[in-house]
Amino acid sequence: MPPDGVDDRPGDGRSETIEQRSDRNWNELLQELRVMQTGVQVLSGFLLTLPFQAAFADLDHYQRTLYLVLVVLAVGTTGVLIAPVSVHRALFQKGLKAPLVRTSNRLARTALVMLGLVVTGTAMLAFDVVLSRTAGVIVGVLAATGLALLWFVLPHRLTGRRGRERRAADAA
Repeated sequence: MPPDGVDDRPGDGRSETIEQRSDRNWNELLQELRVMQTGVQVLSGFLLTLPFQAAFADLDHYQRTLYLVLVVLAVGTTGVLIAPVSVHRALFQKGLKAPLVRTSNRLARTALVMLGLVVTGTAMLAFDVVLSRTAGVIVGVLAATGLALLWFVLPHRLTGRRGRERRAADAA
């Protein structure tokens, strides 16, 4: 870091201290977690109401097992999503914002994977119950593929493109 305390990352376009960057990153991460939390809560609520429906008794062993796995995943996803808040409380005013942001970022990425599994599994279960086991598997594969493309491949491609553009600008 330069002696003036400003963290100038090449190509970033910002001049901010490490503390300012950590604060900004923390706020951005909190916004993302809020969006994810809403989706997880709706999905978890939906899953938790299923056993109280009359048709739930008609589910076969596979469907009940898939359902229980999805409930466990939904509850786990909720826990992972809330963990950054708990960690923040534990580290509050201890000057550890940068490690908090790094850890919370890892937790958010883990929650995305878990949420993808819950969404995929829920689609599988719905199509399995309504149409057939084959339809459930096909929809599960399509959902997993679509989510992987949107949530992981697309950002990776954009990151790669930005890096190439930055290197080209530096070379000019």
